[in-house]
Amino acid sequence: MKPRKKQKKLRITEADFMLANRRAARLEEIEQHGKPVSFRKVLQKSKKAYNRKRFKNEIPSDFQ
Repeated sequence: MKPRKKQKKLRITEADFMLANRRAARLEEIEQHGKPVSFRKVLQKSKKAYNRKRFKNEIPSDFQ
């Protein structure tokens, strides 16, 4: 006879619980609306990127 191996106890951590909860809520939302719902439509523009229109619209206060 082979010696029996000890079975590891299944531990559900708080992080696992949160992840499962988020996934369930997301699947429920997709089921309800028929597609994934996204709230953020406009991408965040980098302020460091050169934007000709922004510079054209800004009028210096000492110019007037």
